[in-house]
Amino acid sequence: MKNQKMYEADDKMISLIRDNYDLLQALGSFGINLGFGDKTVRETCEDNDVDTYTFLAVVNFAMNGYGEFDNDEQISVPTLLHYLEASHAYFLEFQLPYIRRELSESLDENDSLGRLILKFYDEYAHEIRRHMQYEQKTLFPYVQQLIDGEPANDYNVETFSKHHGATDKKLRELKLLIIKYLPQDGLHNNQLTATLHDIYENEVWLRQHAMVEDHIFVPAIRRLEQITKQQDVTRNISGMVFGNATAQNPDALSDREKDVIISLVQGMSNKEIADHLCISINTVITHRRNIARKLQIHSPAGLTIYAIVNGLVDISTVKL
Repeated sequence: MKNQKMYEADDKMISLIRDNYDLLQALGSFGINLGFGDKTVRETCEDNDVDTYTFLAVVNFAMNGYGEFDNDEQISVPTLLHYLEASHAYFLEFQLPYIRRELSESLDENDSLGRLILKFYDEYAHEIRRHMQYEQKTLFPYVQQLIDGEPANDYNVETFSKHHGATDKKLRELKLLIIKYLPQDGLHNNQLTATLHDIYENEVWLRQHAMVEDHIFVPAIRRLEQITKQQDVTRNISGMVFGNATAQNPDALSDREKDVIISLVQGMSNKEIADHLCISINTVITHRRNIARKLQIHSPAGLTIYAIVNGLVDISTVKL
């Protein structure tokens, strides 16, 4: 049941746990240990080097669905990344094996139905493990590259988002098997009922985990990708401003290419440039391709900025 309270930084951390015990696992994923006494959320987060705003965004979204994150620039991507990595480790290293042990103790593996239930669980666990390991090996390192400001590869978060589907079909089949064919004796019935309850709890946790990824993490990475692209363009221009004069640089502009840039900035068409420089139109087009490749600048405005900062033209002669 939704709590409907919007938690804030000055609320006591113990109040959040008292209202929703499911947050206990989230605390561990954020790197927050128990024993915080009567400290507020802000105090507890600061003591554990956790971004308070991001912690509350995840908590309020997971508990009550609060939050619109498409344009939320306050979300800390490093905090989110640590939270998701730790959540994966908890689920793969503890929770999946724990439920497997519970099932094994509750079922008779010599019984065909018991073996079938365990088989279904193992297939489900394999699917979850494959899904999370993909994120660990592909998505998370990519995000860390963005955080570190390193050049991005051809991967992007949209690739992940398109393939981030549900993995609970086998879990539904497993629950139905257990519910319909519980053993008749009291001991095993109680054991299996308790295990079924844990399976339901983990289904809720996985659903919340996927929603945090889809609604908070993915929008945050989109913003980070946009920032990185803008920084790449700035680096390209700066590199050409300060480093394109060396003869050893294979991407240095030739004198003829500089002439073409000056003509473009002055508003000439390809034909006018060809006539002005006494070259063919095809040669002009080739020069323009080479300029775009070397500078990674494809717009007239970008070329104008480049020409001004490099002294190829005087700003007073440019129609802005």
